[in-house]
Amino acid sequence: MRLPRFDTFLLLILGSAALAFVVPATGRAAEVLDALTVVAIFGLFFGYGARLPLAEAWAGLRNWRLHVVILAITFALFPLVAVGVRFLPDGVLGPSLALGFAYLCLVPSTVQSSITFTSLAGGNVPGAMVSATTSNLLGVVLTPLLAVALLPSSGECAITLDSFVAVLLQLLLPFILGQLSRRWTASFMLRHRARLKYVDQFVICLVVYGAFSDFFASGTWRDVDAGDLVTLLLMCLALLAFMLWFTWWLGGRLRFSREDRIAIMFCGTKKSLTTGVPMASVLFVGQSVGLIVLPLMIFHQAQLMACSVIAQRLAARPVD
Repeated sequence: MRLPRFDTFLLLILGSAALAFVVPATGRAAEVLDALTVVAIFGLFFGYGARLPLAEAWAGLRNWRLHVVILAITFALFPLVAVGVRFLPDGVLGPSLALGFAYLCLVPSTVQSSITFTSLAGGNVPGAMVSATTSNLLGVVLTPLLAVALLPSSGECAITLDSFVAVLLQLLLPFILGQLSRRWTASFMLRHRARLKYVDQFVICLVVYGAFSDFFASGTWRDVDAGDLVTLLLMCLALLAFMLWFTWWLGGRLRFSREDRIAIMFCGTKKSLTTGVPMASVLFVGQSVGLIVLPLMIFHQAQLMACSVIAQRLAARPVD
């Protein structure tokens, strides 16, 4: 019997993590994987730009209420959780893991997976693209500032122009090029819209494999106490479940459309691994960065699996 489509995607995500454990990319292979991921993400956003009519993009930009809500969840509500972590009783989590759990609450939203799941669920893709991209741009400044203000300890923050340039080159530039290419590519993108979602899924699996490959290859996983790991997993799942429920409920209370509620849920609950890990290496100089980013890695994996199920169910649900 053929598996439901969302089950296939879940198996691919789990398979990517399992493959990273069995055959982690190291040395030259890791360098090639990093380069391939950059190229894949560049192509992904070129495709988004080529698929999205300019009128829809402007419509997404004008939806300011949507963006304010998403950014408030990312940079105000989540940081309140980070403050609460400081009051955990001693012994609940090791110091590095507790610091890491608080840090994950300060990281900006993902871009590619936020937009992908919003698209798969039938949500407001232009709005999701604007909000997720804005979250990443603001996160370059806000995440380090929040870390200094709210976390018990952190290394020196060094935000440079290179950080902004990297985001612009990897995310906004390909989207703009895609928009400019629509004269030649729009019809192709429209004809193959259904198949192009598999490209989105491939990129997510590639990011999962790369993240877990680094984790297993470095041997960081051997330093984690089993009890702390179980506690951390439960905390990450509880935080994710609450945020998924709250963002959907909040969208309804504020009388957003179904499409906007989907964007709020998928953009507001995401935490970016690709942005958070490099930033952690700057913020936590001289500390156990591997353990500090472990909560983010677990939360990131959990959000991909949970959102893949939710997106498929929302896509299958009749629109009122």
